[in-house]
Amino acid sequence: MELRASFEQHIEVHKFRNGAVISAAALALVLQAFLPIYIHRAEVLELPLLITIYFGLSRRNPSTGLLLGTAIGLLQDSLSAGPLGLYGISKTLVGYVASSIGTRLDTEHPLSRFALTIGFFALQQSVLVLTQRLLLAQVEPIFSMPMLIRALINGAIAVGLFALLDRLRKS
Repeated sequence: MELRASFEQHIEVHKFRNGAVISAAALALVLQAFLPIYIHRAEVLELPLLITIYFGLSRRNPSTGLLLGTAIGLLQDSLSAGPLGLYGISKTLVGYVASSIGTRLDTEHPLSRFALTIGFFALQQSVLVLTQRLLLAQVEPIFSMPMLIRALINGAIAVGLFALLDRLRKS
C-alpha cells in the first residue's frame, strides 16, 4: 500500500476568487455575441468553449464541469440564432470530459493545453454535427479544413487565455 501511494501523483484542485467563474463566463458570452458583429473574423473564436475547458480542467470535478458546461451552453444558445439546446448538449459533454481528464492529468503545460483545446473543439463540433443530423435532419460535414483552422486558432488563443485566467486562482 505504501509503495503504491508513493507512486501516485498529486494533482491540485484549484480554487478561484469569488465571482471569477461567473465573470469570466459572462464576459466570454458577451464577447461571443457581439464581437462578430463588429469584427467579421472574430466568428472563428469559441470563447465560451475555452472558458468551459479551462474551468473544467482546473476545478477537476466532473459534476461541476457538467453543470458549468450546461449553463454556458444554454446561455450561448439563448444568445445565438440557432435552435435552443445544441450548444447546451455539446458544452455539457465537453465540461464533463474536461473535468474527468483534469482529475487524471496535469494540464498546466502550454503544449498540453493547446492539444487538449484542439481535441475538445473537435469533440464539440462532432457533437454539434451529430445533434444537427439526428434531431434536425440537417446535413453538415463532420470534418472540414475550415474547422481544423478554427481548432488551431482556438488552441493558440487558449494557451494565452488560460495563462491569463491562471491569475484568478487563489494562492
